[in-house]
Amino acid sequence: MIVFAIAVVFKLLTIQLVHGDKYSELAESRTVKNVTIPANRGNLYASDGSLLATSIPKYDIRIDAVTPTNKVFEAHLKALSDSLSKYSGKSSGYYQKELRKARANKNRYFLLARNINYTDYTRLRNFPLLNLGAFRGGLIVEQTTKREHPMGGIAQRSIGYERIDKDGHYVRAGIDGAFGEMYLRGTDGHRMKQKIGKGQWKPITDYNEIEPKDGYDVYTTIDVNIQDIAHHALLEQLEKYKADHGTVVVMETKTGEIRAISNLGRNSNGQYYERLNYAVGESHEPGSTFKIMAITAALEDKVVDTSDVVDTKNGILTYHGKKVRDSKHGGYGEISLAKAIEVSSNTAIVAAIDKAYKNQPSKFIDRLYAMNLNESLDLAIVGEPDPIIPDPRIKNGRWSGIALQWMAYGYGVSFTPLQTLTFYNAIANNGEMVKPQFLREVREFDKTIVPFKKEVINPKICSQETVDKVKKMLENVVEHGTGKKLYSPNFSMAGKTGTCQKDYAQKDKLSYISSFAGFFPADNPKYSCIVVIHEPDKSVGYYGADVSGPVFKKIAQKIFTDTPIYDEVETLEVENLAIDKSFEKYYEVAQAYKTIMPDVRGMPTMDALALLENMGLVVKIGGVGVVKTQSIEKGSKINRNQEVYLKI
Repeated sequence: MIVFAIAVVFKLLTIQLVHGDKYSELAESRTVKNVTIPANRGNLYASDGSLLATSIPKYDIRIDAVTPTNKVFEAHLKALSDSLSKYSGKSSGYYQKELRKARANKNRYFLLARNINYTDYTRLRNFPLLNLGAFRGGLIVEQTTKREHPMGGIAQRSIGYERIDKDGHYVRAGIDGAFGEMYLRGTDGHRMKQKIGKGQWKPITDYNEIEPKDGYDVYTTIDVNIQDIAHHALLEQLEKYKADHGTVVVMETKTGEIRAISNLGRNSNGQYYERLNYAVGESHEPGSTFKIMAITAALEDKVVDTSDVVDTKNGILTYHGKKVRDSKHGGYGEISLAKAIEVSSNTAIVAAIDKAYKNQPSKFIDRLYAMNLNESLDLAIVGEPDPIIPDPRIKNGRWSGIALQWMAYGYGVSFTPLQTLTFYNAIANNGEMVKPQFLREVREFDKTIVPFKKEVINPKICSQETVDKVKKMLENVVEHGTGKKLYSPNFSMAGKTGTCQKDYAQKDKLSYISSFAGFFPADNPKYSCIVVIHEPDKSVGYYGADVSGPVFKKIAQKIFTDTPIYDEVETLEVENLAIDKSFEKYYEVAQAYKTIMPDVRGMPTMDALALLENMGLVVKIGGVGVVKTQSIEKGSKINRNQEVYLKI
């Protein structure tokens, strides 16, 4: 027994003196932990200050029913129960019973309210007993944050998110994800918690050891009005043509600021939602919208001119056994290159490019490179693929005997919608290619932390002469060519339709990509826009002018009518003979007649109304336009408050 006692004492001394620190740390790690308090993520705003995404704090309120002394607990139990009853609607007796039960069971983590907002949180923590804090009243507050999008599903994919997956990796999408780490995320705080049994933890203090620092607010270039227009215009057309998915982007011409971006895909139930960011991340063969890039290159190299006449050969050309066909049976005969763009003749464009570059294809490729068409836009939003342009000098299997001819009308090359739009925007911007901008500035309260300015990719992708010729051709496409259904005498547009076959290697899976890219107003472009719709129902329609064109027109029309295109009025001294003549007649009659009835026939309704009411008459009118008849004859004496009937 003495030997056993000595062994026990030796073991105790070993644990205490030799391994004491180790076991103390182990015990503390199992009973106390440092918990991360997430910082409030910064808000995302539209260009006008409208809220696009925000972090809403949510709170769980609990009570440690053991912490308060008996005297304190009994003194405040009734008042606390009454307050909770008013808050939740349950009876005061219910809460008295549950709180007594929690205290008897030594429940140190009794839930009072879950997932409440900040207003309710401040209200509850001022309830009796809870207002004594953590040490005397047993108050336990746990905060979480939830990301919310006030605009709902509109632009949700482009606005984006930043989440942590099950492996602890960040998953980033859209603007929120792209700028989360740099600006929005903030710095997390820390708080010590103690284990209280049954796997539950409670804060040791009622304050944080390290306070979290909230993220910065980010102001985007999105215009909520244009975004709403673009979203619903795209949605309407997708539903009409039962398409798989589509995207639309509206860009401000001078600055490259993205005013609207909508990406809608169809789910298994046939409903459309923001599925993927197609505008940024989906690269595809552009089809006929690439013809403008090809012709711009050829015009700049001065190997063709818009007046050149091309023979469309009955609408079919053959290269190495492969046929190029026009959509019009029999072709267009001999037409100018400008006309070929208007009617989107495949054979004419291919014949012109083949004749100009068949012996020097690298020259064509180099001109495309000079216009930066081989470069990605280097966007902060993740997922942008590089453009694909076959090059005979690069041995990657993309160049072949028909590569040049197929490229001429948009096959064998691949671009994202935003990359294509950037080129069209450069044409609208007189050759200056600007980088698409999603952010305007980063703020901390009212202080600007980081301003974002226009970034120029290429100050001049081609000469002004080439720009002017291309602009005119694009304007003619809408006025006389494939886009003539979109023409409006009230406002001018310019653009190019595109209809591209998809999955053409498998005839049973053949489908189409319908697109339209352009700018408006045509004479002084304010905005550029691209619409791309994938896999419309062929039985309903698939041509770019029919499927995507109406989206472009609806957006242009609504922006033109709902928002000011010009910020300044050059002069208000504009003569309008009709208005001047009307005013002169009104003034003459008003001066001549005071107490006798004037002749107001032929006068505009508002002028007649103002004149007669100023004379003290009570005017009754019927109809709109100009006055046709009057109930009181001209020259009759009138009295104040006398009624006169005007037929309009």
